[in-house]
Amino acid sequence: MKFVDEATIKVEAGKGGNGIASFRKEKYIEFGGPDGGDGGDAGSIYLIGDVNLNTLVDFRFTRRYKAENGQPGRSRNCTGKGGEDLYIKVPLGTQVYDVDTDELIGDVLREGQILLVAQGGVHGIGNVHFKSSTNRAPRQCTKGTPGEARDLRLELKVLADVGLLGMPNAGKSTFIRAVSAAKPKVANYPFTTLHPNLGVVSIEAHRSFVIADIPGLIEGAADGAGLGIRFLKHLSRTRLLLHMVDAAPLDESVDPVNEVQALEKEMAKFDPELLEYDRWLVLNKLDLLPEDERDARCEEIVQRLNWQGPVFRLSALNKQGTQELCYRIMEYIEEKQGQVTSDE
Repeated sequence: MKFVDEATIKVEAGKGGNGIASFRKEKYIEFGGPDGGDGGDAGSIYLIGDVNLNTLVDFRFTRRYKAENGQPGRSRNCTGKGGEDLYIKVPLGTQVYDVDTDELIGDVLREGQILLVAQGGVHGIGNVHFKSSTNRAPRQCTKGTPGEARDLRLELKVLADVGLLGMPNAGKSTFIRAVSAAKPKVANYPFTTLHPNLGVVSIEAHRSFVIADIPGLIEGAADGAGLGIRFLKHLSRTRLLLHMVDAAPLDESVDPVNEVQALEKEMAKFDPELLEYDRWLVLNKLDLLPEDERDARCEEIVQRLNWQGPVFRLSALNKQGTQELCYRIMEYIEEKQGQVTSDE
């Protein structure tokens, strides 16, 4: 299914039902008092998080949503029926903005989380409420108020524990195929991945994490070059970034160190806080190097980068070193979860 991470929709809550002016009409009662009932409250519109969704593609086909109006009141003090609320399912990680004001209305992060996006109108009141000692036959009643109507911009940021970061053709898609059931496209040309792919890596029963294959970035991405900031923003959701590097590029003019530094520059331009995230260096495609050259090549890259964090060596294609990396990631995530629990 195509991954769609932005969509614009129009939501319109219902109008409140009108109150009515009515009087009792019964046999042998010549002057019946007021008995006009209130209208019903209108339906509101809510977004609700659904873990089974992972794309905003449905909103490309249905762009307008309207909740039910409240029904008008009736005689004999009968209140009109209220309008049904409308619940719209969205994937977890959806941010909701008002198009006109660019205000962030809310962020849907949890399964079943409900976010009000359009308040339904309030009911009008019937003439029975205007009865007083000096006004025994009021003819006043009020109309229901209109509901909110607004244009919304939905933005989906991938919810994943681990984000794969790297230049095009670094081997990210091959890695995610090797460690999960996800099957992203793999080919020998830039921008094979045109949308983020999510894969669940299962270590054992009840021990798993979600990994996101973020599309390859190029220099100038923060300014919109290539696939641009559409995919840089997905990095902000992850707990850990794996900076994957092609340690044996087929093009001898390509320098892995320069590629890492170029991506760090784009991350800093987009959001300097991204550089504060925990990042691990993953040197991939070592199977393309002779065994006696691998250690020297890896040491050279690490030293030139002055890399201070963890470093992993692997061949995603042959699944060499992938299991060790996944176990380390699982331990890292569980350690972080334990820290959060203890802080609470």
